[in-house]
Amino acid sequence: MISVVGWDIGAVNVKAAWLSWQENRTGQVRVASHPLEIWREKDRLPVVMQQTLASIADARPQAMAVTMTAELSDIFATKREGVLFILDCFGRCFPDLPSYFFSLSGNFVPLGEAQCRPLDFAAANWLASAQWLALRFPDCLMVDVGSTTTDVIPVSEGKVSACGRTDLARLSTGELIYTGALRTNVAAVVQSVPVAGRLCRVASEYFAISGDVHLILGHIQPRDYTCAAPDGQPPTIESARRRLARLVCADTEMLSTPEIDGIARYVHARQVRQIRGGLEQVLSRLPSLRSHPVIVLGVGAFLGVEAAQSTGLETRDLANGWGRQESAVAPCLAAAHLLLEKMKAEPW
Repeated sequence: MISVVGWDIGAVNVKAAWLSWQENRTGQVRVASHPLEIWREKDRLPVVMQQTLASIADARPQAMAVTMTAELSDIFATKREGVLFILDCFGRCFPDLPSYFFSLSGNFVPLGEAQCRPLDFAAANWLASAQWLALRFPDCLMVDVGSTTTDVIPVSEGKVSACGRTDLARLSTGELIYTGALRTNVAAVVQSVPVAGRLCRVASEYFAISGDVHLILGHIQPRDYTCAAPDGQPPTIESARRRLARLVCADTEMLSTPEIDGIARYVHARQVRQIRGGLEQVLSRLPSLRSHPVIVLGVGAFLGVEAAQSTGLETRDLANGWGRQESAVAPCLAAAHLLLEKMKAEPW
C-alpha cells in the first residue's frame, strides 16, 4: 500500500487529505480542515499541522504533497519570508517524513531544493487542482470558489492553459477573483444596496462578510461558517442579520428582517456577477471552451454553479463525485493524487 497526505496551508485554514492506493485501486480518503488565522497566531502553525495530520492518519504516510497560500498574509514582510516560514515548519514538524512541495511549474520539489527558490511555491494550490482535473477532463473550465477567492482556470487538450501563474498575473486575466463564500468583506462586493426602494451607499467598514449573506440565505449552515465573524459573535442567522444591517449604518431595530434579507439577496447576485465576469474574461480568450463543461468545486461551489449556469454553460459540481467535504479541500486531494501517480510510475 502507498499512502500520501496532501496539504494546503492557507492564511485561515490548515487543510489536509489522506489518500491510499493498493492493488491497483485508490483506497481510503480522509480529509480535515482546522482553522488558524496565521496573522494572529503564526507560531501555532506547527501544532495545528501536527493535530491535522493526527486527525486523518492512523499510520505513517510514505510521503506528503504540499501546497500553500498563507505566504500572502501581512504577518510576513514578503512572500519569500512566508514561504520559507512554512517550509521550515514542515522540516521541524515532520523531519522524518519526505515532504514534496508543488511548484508553479507543476512539479514536486523536495524540501531542501524548495528552500533555495521559495517564490516558485507561493500560491500554487490552484495549479494542483487544475492539473489533476486535466487528467479527467481534458477540455474544461475549472471554477474553484473558496472561502476568500475564486479561481477560473481553463484546461485545453489536457493541459492547464492559464495565462498567469502568480497571483498578480492571474488578477489581471480574470483567472483570480478576490471574492469567496465566507471571508469577503461585503463592502468589497457592493458600493450600494437597495433599502426601502432606494439605493443606499454602504459603509466601507469591516461590518459584514459574505458568510453572513450566505448564512442568511441558507446557502451555508452555521457549521460551515469556519472563520471569525467581524464582531466576534457566533455564526447564527440572527447575528448575521445584525452584522449585515450595519452595512448601511443601521441595526435590527431600524431595518426589518425582509429588508435585511433583501440586502443579502442583492449582495449574493452581485457576487455571482463578479464570478461571471471572470468566466467571460477567460472565455473571451478561449471561446472554444464554451462547448465544454465547467467543473465547479470548493466551499462556495454554489456560487460557481450559478455563475456558470447564467452564461448557459454545461456545469458539473465536483462534490457530486468526490463529496462536499472533499470538494472543499480539493487542492489537498489533487496534490495527493498527483504525487501518488508519480510514486506509482517512478521508483521513490
